[in-house]
Amino acid sequence: MWKANFKILMTVVMTLGVFTVVSNIIPQVRSAVPELIVINADMTPDELAAIGENVYLGVGGCTACHGLGTRAPDLLGVAGTVCTTRDPELTCKEYLYESLVDPLAMIVEGFQPIMLDQSRTLGQPELWTLVAYLESQGGEITVTADDISGALAAAEAAEAVTVTEAAPMNPGDIDPLNLIAVNGCLACHAMDGEGGEVGPPLGDLIGQDLAFIREGIVNPNASIAEGFEAFAGTMPPIFGDMMSPVELDVLIEFLATGTVGAVSGEEESNEDGN
Repeated sequence: MWKANFKILMTVVMTLGVFTVVSNIIPQVRSAVPELIVINADMTPDELAAIGENVYLGVGGCTACHGLGTRAPDLLGVAGTVCTTRDPELTCKEYLYESLVDPLAMIVEGFQPIMLDQSRTLGQPELWTLVAYLESQGGEITVTADDISGALAAAEAAEAVTVTEAAPMNPGDIDPLNLIAVNGCLACHAMDGEGGEVGPPLGDLIGQDLAFIREGIVNPNASIAEGFEAFAGTMPPIFGDMMSPVELDVLIEFLATGTVGAVSGEEESNEDGN
């Protein structure tokens, strides 16, 4: 009996030994903790541009459209020079900043107006370092830390004097057409003969399941509509967070029915016993 137990023990030890050797041969990759970005007044233009490059390639999501040659203009290598030809009344950094926060102010010929206001997802430091990076692409970096501190001070001052109203809680107080307008849906989707052709017409959603429409808003890359594969990744997954739950429900109901307050009205009728 002891011989059998000894063989089993040796087999286990040898197996563990083999796996230990193999595991040490395989290269180990250590996950890096994201570095906290700190912007101070002593930073050089090149340092600001280096941070902007990380924003461009990472959190900014710029490469989802720029660089493909079809959805948006190529920026790398040329942004710092073409910016001076767009609007003679604006400096390069002013034009690039405007292009980020008011992208519909000037549309480059041959491209759809699909870009959203980047200040919805990026802070002022990220926006200005991104401008610095774009200026470096063929031009001179004129962004300084003063631009960033000035923008932050202006934003804080504006926030101090602005009274923010609470999001409506009653579905009847929410206009779904206004939600479509303020969220820029028509930049990519057509409705009633107006809008872009980057995504499916909103009218195509009438009759669709509410859960399907919700998924398309909060996780737009989960499923790409047939015929729009070339634009996959264009719609950012930010709209579910930008609207209150009630606003999102109202918009989904409108897209599913094509009628303002259709579902809410049905629920009220049922409650009244009609």
